[in-house]
Amino acid sequence: MTDRLMLLDSASLYFRAFYGVPDTVRSPDGTPVNAVRGFLDIIAKLVTTYRPTDVVACWDDDWRPQWRVDLIPSYKAHRVAEVVVSGPDVEEVPDPLEVQVPVIREALDALGIAIVGAAEHEADDVIGTLATTAAKPVDVVTGDRDLFQLVDDDRDVRIIYTARGMSNLEVVTDDVVVAKYGVHGAQYADFAALRGDASDGLPGVAGIGEKSAATLLQAHGDLAGILAAADSGEGMSAGVRAKLDAGRAYLAVAPTVVEVARGLELDVPPTRLRVPDAATRASADALADRWGLGGAMGRALDALTAVAG
Repeated sequence: MTDRLMLLDSASLYFRAFYGVPDTVRSPDGTPVNAVRGFLDIIAKLVTTYRPTDVVACWDDDWRPQWRVDLIPSYKAHRVAEVVVSGPDVEEVPDPLEVQVPVIREALDALGIAIVGAAEHEADDVIGTLATTAAKPVDVVTGDRDLFQLVDDDRDVRIIYTARGMSNLEVVTDDVVVAKYGVHGAQYADFAALRGDASDGLPGVAGIGEKSAATLLQAHGDLAGILAAADSGEGMSAGVRAKLDAGRAYLAVAPTVVEVARGLELDVPPTRLRVPDAATRASADALADRWGLGGAMGRALDALTAVAG
């Protein structure tokens, strides 16, 4: 089997699991476990379908890093449930999901799947670093199109995009990014900065939408090239140049916010998938019994056995 690393955007997947499985699914003590069950089934499907040799569950140790907020205060501001002066703000998470997140971590530990986070950084930054430094092909599993910036056909880094549901997974390569947006994966961060993204609280440049952003990048390569052209007064209309000039302060900081980190120092445990031994199965089965996970844990264990064996 050819080595392949799979990086899970964990929060993206457990939110999808939570909304994809009825919250009437509960443990013996009445705690909702729909997200846990759904997350385990997602792992079973991904491992079976794409057959990675290594898997890392990338974690949001800080879902809204202060250094990003300092640059663009609106960054994810609409998702803040509670401001914390001395640490990461509390994200607005449905209570029935919040109680399940520790159980999801327990389930990952039981399966022997590595969990990696980084202080003051999001899972996206962990993914960016691991995808960039990997010495093997990489699949990034996410519903977040911001990570399209990591697509690299030369290094075989692709996105397994979940936005249309787990039954309609899309493998995103550079050709797919170009077909969707008219820009290459390497240009996607600049494209997102110009266009903005309401879901992340990024305003973009007023008057520059997807088509305009793509046209500018096609003509000038990257954001630096676009601003150089605006300075020289060449290659764009006076109206577009005026919009870019009005957005200069935003464009000075937006790339730092939008681009994922690629050079973090990470503490990465062994990532190789292992065939669950008897002790692992017993521990995982005990966890499944305690939380009423039904057959979901068994399906995940079976998938690991089939692929890692």
